Amino acid sequence: MSATTSGIPSASPSALLYAALCVGFSLVVSAWVFFRVTSALFSPAVTLGMCLVGSLPWSRGACIAISQMLGGMTAAGLVSCVFPGELRAETLLGNGTSIVRGFFIEALLTSAFVFSVFMLAAEKHKGTFIAPIGIGLALFIAQLVGGPFTGASLNPARSFGAAVATHHFPGYHWIYWFGPLAGSLLAAGIYKVVKVLEVETAHAVQGPNFLGHRRGVSNSSAVLPTSSDGRKSQSLPKEIHTLDPVPESDLEKGIKTEEDAGDAGVLAASTDDSRESGHSHSYKRVIEVV
Repeated sequence: MSATTSGIPSASPSALLYAALCVGFSLVVSAWVFFRVTSALFSPAVTLGMCLVGSLPWSRGACIAISQMLGGMTAAGLVSCVFPGELRAETLLGNGTSIVRGFFIEALLTSAFVFSVFMLAAEKHKGTFIAPIGIGLALFIAQLVGGPFTGASLNPARSFGAAVATHHFPGYHWIYWFGPLAGSLLAAGIYKVVKVLEVETAHAVQGPNFLGHRRGVSNSSAVLPTSSDGRKSQSLPKEIHTLDPVPESDLEKGIKTEEDAGDAGVLAASTDDSRESGHSHSYKRVIEVV
């Protein structure tokens, strides 16, 4: 029994590449079309992961999973009726792959794919609008890696729909259910570890649209803690000091504020000195995180 990938035998590299490109590009197009409508969820494994990380309510996730299973069966039936010849869309073990190895291949490939969905789509950032490209490429790579061995299903709805259409359920069909679901659990665990460790603060160069922006936290402000006296901490590894002119109106407002705090005398003296020296502006020190 030879392994198949999207109905094409994986005996030749050209056939494997053809199948992987078809699957990857079809996901790119479908995800881009339905991304703003249904979040482009086509796999129960991805749906489970989105529920685990809190991006999707469990009740809605259950309804989506049922729709995905019905959609898989409907799609397989339509392909079987429209296109001539025998439907060859089953995902089967091949190249001497054992059931245990097939289970772990499906689990690991699914975890990598689902994690890419988390980082590209669940996390809102400046590149979210091109997330379908990255997700499609992740599926394309998974097809190249796992196609010759398990068919690289990564989707219980896909394997189940094809099995229903062909009336063929191999004894190891369960790996195409439990493998992707286990991979989704693994991906959700890794994602939560990443969030707990706050990996968005690991690098100095982070814009407001990085990982922390989803929770309303700007990295440029989050890394500058405020001390008890109300001043910003200066314990950062790198700083850029720039001098920006402060208008006179802002300076007068600052004087009033300092008067309320009891420090008007010192600030007024410094202001008089600056005016006598012929300077029409004061300067403030702006700290920017590199």
